[in-house]
Amino acid sequence: MSCDIRDKIILITGANRGIGRALAETFIERGAAKVYAAVRNPDSTAPLTKVYGDKIVAVRVDLEDPASITAATLQAADVQIVVNNAGVLKCASPLDDHAIETLQYEMNVNVYGLIRMAQAFAPVLAANGGGAFVQLNSVASMKSFADFSTYCASKAAAYSITQALREVLGSQGTTVLSVHPGPIATDMADAAGLTEIAEPPTLVAESIVAALRDGDFHAFPDTVARQLGAAYKEFAENVIEAAAEG
Repeated sequence: MSCDIRDKIILITGANRGIGRALAETFIERGAAKVYAAVRNPDSTAPLTKVYGDKIVAVRVDLEDPASITAATLQAADVQIVVNNAGVLKCASPLDDHAIETLQYEMNVNVYGLIRMAQAFAPVLAANGGGAFVQLNSVASMKSFADFSTYCASKAAAYSITQALREVLGSQGTTVLSVHPGPIATDMADAAGLTEIAEPPTLVAESIVAALRDGDFHAFPDTVARQLGAAYKEFAENVIEAAAEG
């Protein structure tokens, strides 16, 4: 199912910086009617509001706080596209003393937060004609990297949930998109030591616009992601995507 962002009302978690901010800016510049900037601190959206005025509406959402997500569904009851971009990363290998604690934190935000968002907003999207649910996963959802393996594990789990969402939300006419960026120029990339090879976050925004338009399930925005996506393509088409279609 294809979905054009023009004239749509879109909610983006983590819209105040990094990829989320690039998404908000690109979507408005591509014709979105309104963007709900869903962030933990609504005041942090002031720079966006200064530029785009009432096309940006701040909403408090904390992926660790289910009540904030429920409240957001009431404030954003007219939303047609939900982009769950917010996520956390802490560097830990499986043998680090803090590995389990780190994984628990990342799972709570990156996986349980995704489930909370999907459960809360699925009825809203259905009521507004289906629309789309977009999940920011990562190349780390497909390949583990030892120095931040707990993050990779959480993103692998999020990708698995996203595949299931494609099936269950598809039945209500909601398009689901799984986005798999590689190193993107954000604070998270800096924390992972990937600054030198990171590419602009606008690539992620443009890939989402194109993938929604084309009705794709996967989006691989940047150089590293496209390389992995090319290697993964046959499996994705014959197993991941075919399973949902069947």
